Amino acid sequence: MIHVYTGNGKGKTTAALGLIMRSLGYDRQICLVQFMKPDDTWGEIRFLDQQSGVMIFQFGADVFVDPENVTELDRAEAKEAADKAEEALTTGGFNLVVLDEINVAAAWGVLPVERQLALMEMAGDAELVMTGRYAMPEVIARADLVTEMREVRHYYEREIPARKGIEY
Repeated sequence: MIHVYTGNGKGKTTAALGLIMRSLGYDRQICLVQFMKPDDTWGEIRFLDQQSGVMIFQFGADVFVDPENVTELDRAEAKEAADKAEEALTTGGFNLVVLDEINVAAAWGVLPVERQLALMEMAGDAELVMTGRYAMPEVIARADLVTEMREVRHYYEREIPARKGIEY
């Protein structure tokens, strides 16, 4: 099955992480590939690094991707992430493969949407989860489950910064 978690609300990656935890509870093998997230200081990555049964791969430049000025480095990092995702899907060793922020990568032109669609076709027996805002219509059409997180209110509007242990 292919899951897509998208929308402008908070919780897309968090939902995927919850599924990772549930799968780990049943001794399943998980692969997490993060697009445009090269920083391993996130709380969830620190936790998952301590768990057996999960492989984590992070790709991206050290600076935030500018959707108006995508660089060759951004594209090269996204290609590496997609290559790793393809490897995870085709080796058959993983029960769950999470491609975090792949929707944003495709929407911003960092990764061709055709490559994302090709990865969807490779899911086979693995549960495949794709997260990120801006999921493309063709991705939504191909998915078995689509959840849209919709922001109703967010404390960022009151200029409350990201908090350790909550947002990262």
